Amino acid sequence: MTNPSERWTEIQGGVTTPLKYQAAAISAGIKPGSTKKDLAILFSESPSLAAALFTRNRVAAAPVLVSRRLLSEARGSVRALIVNSGNANACTGRRGIRDAESMAELTADALNVPAGSALVASTGVIGLALPMDRITGGIPDVVEKLSNHGGSDFSEAILTTDTRKKSCVVQSLIGGRPVTIAGVAKGAGMIQPRLATMLAFATTDASLSLPLLKKALHHAAKVSFNRVTVDGDTSTNDSLFLLANGASGARAISKEDRWFDHFQHGLTQVCTSLARQIAQDGEGSTKFIAVSVHEGRTVRECEQIARTIANSPLVKTAIAGADANWGRIICAAGYSGVPFDPDRLNIALNGLQVCRHGQPTGFDERRAKELLQKPEVQIDVTLGRGRQSATVWTCDLTEDYIKINALYRT
Repeated sequence: MTNPSERWTEIQGGVTTPLKYQAAAISAGIKPGSTKKDLAILFSESPSLAAALFTRNRVAAAPVLVSRRLLSEARGSVRALIVNSGNANACTGRRGIRDAESMAELTADALNVPAGSALVASTGVIGLALPMDRITGGIPDVVEKLSNHGGSDFSEAILTTDTRKKSCVVQSLIGGRPVTIAGVAKGAGMIQPRLATMLAFATTDASLSLPLLKKALHHAAKVSFNRVTVDGDTSTNDSLFLLANGASGARAISKEDRWFDHFQHGLTQVCTSLARQIAQDGEGSTKFIAVSVHEGRTVRECEQIARTIANSPLVKTAIAGADANWGRIICAAGYSGVPFDPDRLNIALNGLQVCRHGQPTGFDERRAKELLQKPEVQIDVTLGRGRQSATVWTCDLTEDYIKINALYRT
């Protein structure tokens, strides 16, 4: 049993709240016609190890390809990350690769850290070359502004169509010493991650071996970012980074003991919070939706059904209109590819049972509408075929989503 003093408590702060991290951001003019911050650097003052997960989209952006290579060559030894928004540097050919490499090299040089120890990430419009003159000129300015209080500016600079910053910080004890895990993310559209979200950055002052750092990140992503979808699209730039510099002085975690389990729980808590925040900020959304499937034979089949329901435009528009059209939900479950007996399936919306054994319950339509007008909607589907369950987070689909994406590039 976990000691109460070892629980992870959420606190105020940002990605620089763990010890010996700095960040800064500026407006470099990457976003056309905008003065918003769009170029940022995250820096660990002391040597750190890093783990990362990247998009599974076969069309991977240049920063994904470059960071993946640099991380492998550096064997996880990373000191900094440079990020830009407003331009994805995707589908830009050899020039895009050279530009991403240049961003990483210039950052490492400006910070006076070993070559290859700075990674790069980008987000924004696909198919446009980066304005490298602005980035090259901006990097020294960002480095000059680095501070332990720059986390808020960093989380602002990574945004695109997001309406708000997304962050989570938790703190606990490991071996009697306080340890902090922090995370920030961006993402509102083109969201159905496979191993990561659009862009997410986590930092900790805990000390872990590289294999355990990777394992913790894989597990956290699997049950958090991999269970959020806004529109069923997987970005070319999905990247999730985790840096650990050991600056807390807490005991090093080098084996899968209770301290590793404890750290993994804290990291999962941070990633889950960020994943939910992404769904809550879905482009044009008015409602956050949690789809939970219960009593399946495996977690995987429960997740598959939940994701199919969460991605259904008909389900999402019904929730937008506060219409308890449960037929759309059972229909989505039916084409999910998971075998089940429809005569054993139950559906509830915000606790109101609308379908029992595959048939209507004669529920109060007025009461259902009242429940579905709430800002958060819980869809529960019970299969009656096992003991496993899974939840996928999404949002409703409104006319504003169409407007945002119809005009995104122009």
